[in-house]
Amino acid sequence: MRLAVRHSTRYRFRDPVTHGVQRLRLTPKETQGQKILEWDMEYEGAKEELHYDDQNFNHVTLVSVEEGAREVVVTCKGRVDTEDSAGVIGAHAGHLPLWAFLGQTPLTKPGPKIKSLIAKVERSEGGMVDTLHNLSRVIRENVEYGTGTTQVTTTAEEAAEEGWGVCQDHAHIFISAARSLEIPARYVSGYLMMNDRVEQEASHAWAEAYVQGLGWVGFDISNGISPDPRYVRVATGRDYRDAAPITGISFGAVTEDLSVDLAVEQQVEEQQQQ
Repeated sequence: MRLAVRHSTRYRFRDPVTHGVQRLRLTPKETQGQKILEWDMEYEGAKEELHYDDQNFNHVTLVSVEEGAREVVVTCKGRVDTEDSAGVIGAHAGHLPLWAFLGQTPLTKPGPKIKSLIAKVERSEGGMVDTLHNLSRVIRENVEYGTGTTQVTTTAEEAAEEGWGVCQDHAHIFISAARSLEIPARYVSGYLMMNDRVEQEASHAWAEAYVQGLGWVGFDISNGISPDPRYVRVATGRDYRDAAPITGISFGAVTEDLSVDLAVEQQVEEQQQQ
């Protein structure tokens, strides 16, 4: 499937910026079942300084905010070819060893509520993948999807206690539970083509678990499936903080408003010339 993506993030500041730096993880990965045909990034009120691959093999771009800017706009656009691999990414890659994805972080540390969810998970005779789908189902049944109830700083345990959350919270709860079961797990940020609309309000997030014999396997807890060709993987990490699309600091200004415009749609692939 060929997907066209356009993603624009606009920051407005209350006062002119004296100095600011932003770390962008907005370039999709070349991974199993995913090929980047083209990807461009444009900036208003900022300029690119350098780019590098981090410890998770995420492509990171550092930009500096122009002095005196009251608004910064980062726009990404490109085309990606995807294939259906039933959510299987395969072998581990990156500078972090596999065991690094067994340790809990402040965002994934489990408490009594997550431990009670784990107790409800049926161990499937069909194997680990089926058991992890059971875990996904238990989370979805006990933590309803709803916007406006959590923040990027909300922990997995807090979201589980609240019983509400978004895809980020579902992913963190899944990761917390999987690691508690001694299964390496990681966070994924990316894009999902919706079947009912092109325009969206935010990017998507899901989780991956490492299954012996298969490698990394994806689980979209919010939708109850493993990722298919409608998904574009952008960044991975131990939790949201490792894979956040944009992080940064600014001096002399306070962010007053943040807006995101996102469009993901399927393109007709060009027929090969005879």
